[in-house]
Amino acid sequence: MRYMLYLSQEDLERFKQLLVREQPEAGSTQITWDQVRTARWGEVVHLLTEYFPGHLAWDKAHHIFASMDKTQLCDRTRMELQELLPHLEPTGPPPRRALRTLEEEYPAMVQHYRKQVLDHYSDLVDGLAWPGNQADFFYQDILRHQRLLPCLFLPRRPHGRPPRTVVLRGVAGAGKTTLAHRVMLEWAGCTFYPHKAWCAFYVHCRHVAHDEEQSLCGLLSRQWPQAGALAAKALARPEQLLLILDGFETLALPLAHRHKDLREDWRRKLPVPILLASLLSGKMLPQASLLLLLRFSSWRVLKPLLSCPSVLTLSGFTAPERTRYLRRYFGDGRAADKAVDFLRGSAIPSSMCQAPAVCWLVCLCLKEPMERGADLFLAFPNAAALFARHLSNALVAAVGGLPGTLLQECLQGVCSLAAKGMWAARWVFGEKELERAQLGPEAADALLRAHVLQSVVRGEARYTFTLLSFQEFFAALWYVLRFPGRFPEFQKLDQAHVRRLLAQPGRRRNDLALMALFLFGLFNETCARAVGRSFRCEVSLGNKEVLSRTALWQDRLPTKHHGLPLLFYCLHETREEAFLAQVLQRCKQATLMVAKHRDLQVCAFCLRCCQRLREIQLVLTLTIHKAIPEGTNWRLCWWEELCMALALQELEALSLTNSVIELDTVQALSAALKSPRCQLHTLRLEGCSVTPTSMLEFAEDLSSNLKLKTLMVRRIYLKDEGACSLSKAQRERLALECCDYTLLSYQSLILNLSSNHRLTHLSLAGNALRPEGAKDLWSALQKAKCPLQRLVLRNCALTACCCWEAACALVQITTLQSLDLSFNSLTDEGLDQFCKTLENRNFGLQVLELEGCRLTSDCCQAVASLLLCHPSLRHLDLRKNDIRLRGVELLHQTFDQWKGDTRVVLERKQSCHVNVGLRLEGPRVDNKVLRILQDWDARPR
Repeated sequence: MRYMLYLSQEDLERFKQLLVREQPEAGSTQITWDQVRTARWGEVVHLLTEYFPGHLAWDKAHHIFASMDKTQLCDRTRMELQELLPHLEPTGPPPRRALRTLEEEYPAMVQHYRKQVLDHYSDLVDGLAWPGNQADFFYQDILRHQRLLPCLFLPRRPHGRPPRTVVLRGVAGAGKTTLAHRVMLEWAGCTFYPHKAWCAFYVHCRHVAHDEEQSLCGLLSRQWPQAGALAAKALARPEQLLLILDGFETLALPLAHRHKDLREDWRRKLPVPILLASLLSGKMLPQASLLLLLRFSSWRVLKPLLSCPSVLTLSGFTAPERTRYLRRYFGDGRAADKAVDFLRGSAIPSSMCQAPAVCWLVCLCLKEPMERGADLFLAFPNAAALFARHLSNALVAAVGGLPGTLLQECLQGVCSLAAKGMWAARWVFGEKELERAQLGPEAADALLRAHVLQSVVRGEARYTFTLLSFQEFFAALWYVLRFPGRFPEFQKLDQAHVRRLLAQPGRRRNDLALMALFLFGLFNETCARAVGRSFRCEVSLGNKEVLSRTALWQDRLPTKHHGLPLLFYCLHETREEAFLAQVLQRCKQATLMVAKHRDLQVCAFCLRCCQRLREIQLVLTLTIHKAIPEGTNWRLCWWEELCMALALQELEALSLTNSVIELDTVQALSAALKSPRCQLHTLRLEGCSVTPTSMLEFAEDLSSNLKLKTLMVRRIYLKDEGACSLSKAQRERLALECCDYTLLSYQSLILNLSSNHRLTHLSLAGNALRPEGAKDLWSALQKAKCPLQRLVLRNCALTACCCWEAACALVQITTLQSLDLSFNSLTDEGLDQFCKTLENRNFGLQVLELEGCRLTSDCCQAVASLLLCHPSLRHLDLRKNDIRLRGVELLHQTFDQWKGDTRVVLERKQSCHVNVGLRLEGPRVDNKVLRILQDWDARPR
């Protein structure tokens, strides 16, 4: 596929002409011009790999590129064949063409059906997702979605077969149904996989949602009455059938999942859940091709039924596409600039505008306030305010001159209907549901006129909300409405409901998340007053106290791998700092991943209200630059706001891990850390993408921060100047791990360490110090006046010849209590020299870590002698060494000679990941216990 993209349209036409001339393999038929005449590059690749499986496709492509004098493409395909794909073999014989396709055998019938499809889908605006009769509504194609069409049924591996089932998943309103209609249009126009003899049928599950039993033939005939005979003939030839299935969320009953319930016979009438499950699982019509359009909630339910589906995600409008939509709506003048700036500065509404219909809704709401010069951020403080404006206008206009009580009947009824539907995951409502919600015929008609509800199937009393977000908004509004004369005056929320609203089930999406955002947004007092005025109703904030009690966090926000907690987004929608401070009053630790535009705004707002926050780990994967093409640089503003929030809190520890740190990011963080109110004393930078220039500037700024006691830098490339700046400040604890030093860097580093009078803990783990650097380091530390207690030289490329200098230095550095030499090739020879040098010397070492130092039982005699001579040792780590039984016996004999009250514990413990902070601190010791860690098998061999 990658190589075909190098071809221009003219080259592609030439490629197709030459492909038609290629001789077919034995047992296959010749590719015809009709099959490739309208094919795009993706469909040409599909045809090529289908008729010439495995390496044959590469051979044919190479031959055609040679005929076209495409030397570079020839070289690349030859490289693939010779180096990258040496074992690629055909996965099976080339496909045999059916004797006659449906179109060849029944041309009039197929052509009539194609015309019927063209007439039906000529207007791409979908009644379920697009309120197309609005005067100012217009449609904008999502070009990325259209580019997917020729790739849908391509193999996903070099030697794979085309998928039988393709899943297009996305949020409600992202354009799944519109794309399905586009597929049907292109099939009817003979431009969608024209080489395939497919007969395509689109089926929306709303047509069978309440059917008790149905056959597959009856299902297709019901949706396409004039093509019933063609449907029966296509079902008899499943290899020529393409089924496009949509709207699974409208089904009233869950699909069958038990294998014994599935059936093969497509002619037989079956319960709808069994019929669809049999089709999706491949039990029924396994040769048919399926294209499924699913919301994420439906994907989780149907995934166990599908065998090896090809899954693609539709994301809706991207940020540039949203901007383009706004500029088309408002023109390129001042109004468009204000609208674009508002949407960029309102992260939650902006993310909701991935759905094109919501993008139109936002434009419609912004139009009138902009015309009268209102401040958009005050007019619409959150997403709930935007939806309240649109839906109240629509509902009031629909009620018109009807009795005044009808508006309240509509409002209370639709809110009750929406809430019950959300809790039960129901999206289609019949007459019984409307009766329970006390929605009479007059109220239902008003809701239809307002485009709040719409009929699922014409002539049937079944309804759905025009947009899923409408249902989510009205469900939230149900818990804000006030009902005078009733006790209680509002619909109470219980704690179980609040927990469901705020749940974060692992990597799964919470289907109630948007309802939760709307609910918190409606509790913004400005928004609540506006809702009361616009809907001409009374509102109650009685549930606000329930939210604050139930949402109260304990000590930490546990969100290491899942971005920000949903609670942060919800609290941001209230825009009330006192309420945030009340909910987050117990939060002391947080791990937050800032990966999206909206995360940064939400994080900046919420962190300044965490008054007791003491420790935070931040993962920043956004790029922040000062210069942007147009408008306000909201991203930089929010980052500066976030940095100042961290500085103004009584924050003690900050970790930036796996983050993108540009110069502008560094400057804002440095400015915050220089604040006189900043109390930060521990800073960890690990695995960050940062340029040496940015790191140098940051290091120089940090050198003037006297409050910062602990600095840990890991997996960040440092130049000589950066290492020098980081080490010259008077820190108590310093870790510079895996920073890729050169020997020159160590010399500048060591000079600064010599002048540090406060240093107690130092880690240089993961740097190739080697014997030369180690010698300079030991020499400098002996001259230094710092009270060094812990030294970590783990995995520093040290050898046996380093051990004598290390032992001599231990005698001189009287304050050193803990030494980690793990994962260096010290060997028995080096350790023997180390122990003998220390035997008759005084030193205060309590912790000695020798994990993975290539030691054997031969070193145990020297270790035993050291233990007897220096009973102050309290922790000895010998894991990942080949000690064996003989070494264990020698150590046991030593313990028998042990004098005093010290208890010896031989602890078998496997190695585990230890973060840089714990490694710098070192193991804790008990003055009455000698703990020896080992992981060897002490049984005889």
